[in-house]
Amino acid sequence: MDPVTQGVLGAIASQNVSRKKCIAAASVLGFLSGMAADLDIFIRSDIDPMLFLEYHRQFTHSLIFIPFGGFICSVIFYWLLRSPLKLRFGQFYLYCTSGYATHALLDACTSYGTQLFWPFSDMRVAWNTISIVDPLFTLPLLVLVVIAAIKRQPRYARVAAIWVFTYMCMGVVQRERAEAAGWELAASRGHAPVRLEAKPGFANIFIWKTLYQFQDRFYVDGVRTGIKTRFYPGDSIAKLEVENDFPWLVPGSQQARDIQRFRWFSDDFVALHPTNPNRVIDIRYSIIPNKIDAFWMIELDRMAAPHQHVSYVHEHDNSGDSARQYWRMMWN
Repeated sequence: MDPVTQGVLGAIASQNVSRKKCIAAASVLGFLSGMAADLDIFIRSDIDPMLFLEYHRQFTHSLIFIPFGGFICSVIFYWLLRSPLKLRFGQFYLYCTSGYATHALLDACTSYGTQLFWPFSDMRVAWNTISIVDPLFTLPLLVLVVIAAIKRQPRYARVAAIWVFTYMCMGVVQRERAEAAGWELAASRGHAPVRLEAKPGFANIFIWKTLYQFQDRFYVDGVRTGIKTRFYPGDSIAKLEVENDFPWLVPGSQQARDIQRFRWFSDDFVALHPTNPNRVIDIRYSIIPNKIDAFWMIELDRMAAPHQHVSYVHEHDNSGDSARQYWRMMWN
């Protein structure tokens, strides 16, 4: 999720375990600790551009790391804030750990993938119940957190916790409706998908991107799950076949290994770029849900040395046409 939502949810958790007189301090510590796990984005390499894909949402987001992450936050914030907050170290640890504990679970509700069970498993957990940014989810929480801190009333934090649970349940229901619509659309084409997923569109839980694999192709469609379900049939693309798509690639080379790393990151939803035969795309995300307009991809080089890594490419369609088309799907 976005940093503000992560911080707000961390504050809610710390407010719910604090006493009235400490609730403002607990809010600060929970907010800061709720964002702390994303400091793993600074784990990068100039030589290996894919390193951050492996480490973002890895050990800092593992369930087993929560008490350690909370301890690290409490030590740092105790050193920085013990005078103005006037709390014991045990209180720092309680509020920091409560805030830190919310981060990975909230991230797992999105579609990106979070390694909750590291180091026992490198499975990327993605429950696909909420977008990485959702104002309808975040804004009520932000208001309740601020009121709870100002009035020193934990009951507002409890109301916020109820909203978190309620909204996530709504997300589950909407995801199930979207997946059912995806299966219906596949059946209308005479397809029996090998697998099918629905992922929330940007900033809401009403527009969904469904994607499924049938034989050697991926099919991408849009679905609006309002009072009635509406379909937006979309594109299809061939699944990546390394041997056929890159016959020149040397097996065992670094670029070949990087393709497998990208395949793991993308949950095997990878294909050859429609117009650039040297690029491999992650088809899971796009602004327009029924389009294959990948956000991120890797690019191979025929002339690369055996030890040379692929390049990482990020593209984002910021055109007004895409935004207008998306919101027409929402409201029309």
